[in-house]
Amino acid sequence: MAKSKILWTEDVWNPITGCTKLSAGCANCYAYGMTQRLEKNPKITKYRNGWKVTPHPECLSIPLDKEKPTVYFVNSMSDVFHKDVPVKFIRQIFEVMVEAKQHTFQVLTKRSERLRELAPTLPWPDNVYMGVTVENSDYYGRIADLIATPAKVKFLSVEPLLSAVPDIPLKGMDWVIVAGESGHKARPMEAQWVRDVRDKCVRMKIPFFFKQWGGRGKLNKERGRLLDGRTWEQKPMPTE
Repeated sequence: MAKSKILWTEDVWNPITGCTKLSAGCANCYAYGMTQRLEKNPKITKYRNGWKVTPHPECLSIPLDKEKPTVYFVNSMSDVFHKDVPVKFIRQIFEVMVEAKQHTFQVLTKRSERLRELAPTLPWPDNVYMGVTVENSDYYGRIADLIATPAKVKFLSVEPLLSAVPDIPLKGMDWVIVAGESGHKARPMEAQWVRDVRDKCVRMKIPFFFKQWGGRGKLNKERGRLLDGRTWEQKPMPTE
């Protein structure tokens, strides 16, 4: 697998493909667009089912076959806690993460209710970072669901940030990522929205990672990643 272009991780591990658009942040889903392209490539059979949720048991062993410690984003092309993913397969993913102690796994979901429901039945090794996406204040409930899990490291992906969230509850969080939307249909993000989250993280001593301002193609590159004259690339301390 190639090194990921996602700035807050090193590589991706996709034992599941396919998903369903769920909330406001899903409108311009990059995984959906990428899946549409990949399913047309006859040389790539993994996406033959298109956007239908499809577990791939043959991909479960990928982290076990790699000795070099790596930070993996788990299921960049799906959602581990999608309702159509069998509970047995979710457990198998977690069992691999338990066994692959040399790696760090970042799991991100919008299905926080199912996460909360299944969390007591899953193993939670320290090398699993569990996060939820919170694109605006309508989804603060996901944070409460995340806090209820036994995950040692809990994080928020505030991406794409679609509105101001100055009152976002960050107690119990170990990391916060913020980013604007990219792509030709990108929705705008205001600088003050980002500053509100950044300033709250600074006050609460929570690592803050600013990924991008976003925008369409060239504009995204031109706007870059500077926030008030500097980059913000803070991350949680590695677990021991």
